[in-house]
Amino acid sequence: MTRYADDLALAHVLADTADSISMSRFRSLDLHVESKPDLTPVSDADTAVEKALRATLARTRPRDGVLGEEYGVTEAAVGPGTRQWVIDPIDGTKNFIRGVPIWGTLIALMAGDEPVVGLASAPALGRRWWAARGHGAYAGRHPAAATPIHVSGVRNLADASFCYSDLRGWEENGRLPAMLDIMRRTWRNRSYGDFYGYMLVAEGAVDAMVEPELSLWDLAALVPIVTEAGGTFTDLDGRPGPGGGSAVATNGKLHSDLLERLTAPGIGPL
Repeated sequence: MTRYADDLALAHVLADTADSISMSRFRSLDLHVESKPDLTPVSDADTAVEKALRATLARTRPRDGVLGEEYGVTEAAVGPGTRQWVIDPIDGTKNFIRGVPIWGTLIALMAGDEPVVGLASAPALGRRWWAARGHGAYAGRHPAAATPIHVSGVRNLADASFCYSDLRGWEENGRLPAMLDIMRRTWRNRSYGDFYGYMLVAEGAVDAMVEPELSLWDLAALVPIVTEAGGTFTDLDGRPGPGGGSAVATNGKLHSDLLERLTAPGIGPL
């Protein structure tokens, strides 16, 4: 049994709570939406989910820190030997408020700066993905119906299904020419966006997912799932983990080639 079994079980309890709240507000006619200072939307479902998960963690893990998208850091900060839960109450809020079912709650436990437990729950899709360090990645509606997942075996870009969020961020980052070149070279490319592209990588349904600018709560839960499924997850500089503010997630076999193309000489931030 994994040393993080109790924490993973708690993550599922947290996800059950989140699913109940978010689904009760999904496509609700009285959903309240505001704009945050960065002009991204936040709904009453986002704040309600995060408050509920924080309350549960305060009772069950009072010594652990919590970092959430809506309410920041409480209780403790990340450092050597510390434990911190990282929560994105609704990843894909723009989808949520428009009635698109591709959104989910992301829950991670970090030991120091390393995510050791990750869970992504997408109740409108009837899917959940989870992993703990050293014990593989799984998907299903709930733990009792778990199926092990693994990345694909595709080795060449010409055979690869390539996933990204959108092109605007890559243009702002000065890497649009590199992205367009990759898209021309791959067998197929689609913009699935948010957490979902990474879960498709973990399941082997697509072969790579990239994003140029992200926060820790966007990434922490995804890293264990992709890596425990056999994939590779770094930032654009090739540093592993969720701390670099960008993401290149692949089946591992395509990783070096993609990184080289995304950071080719003459391609870089404006």
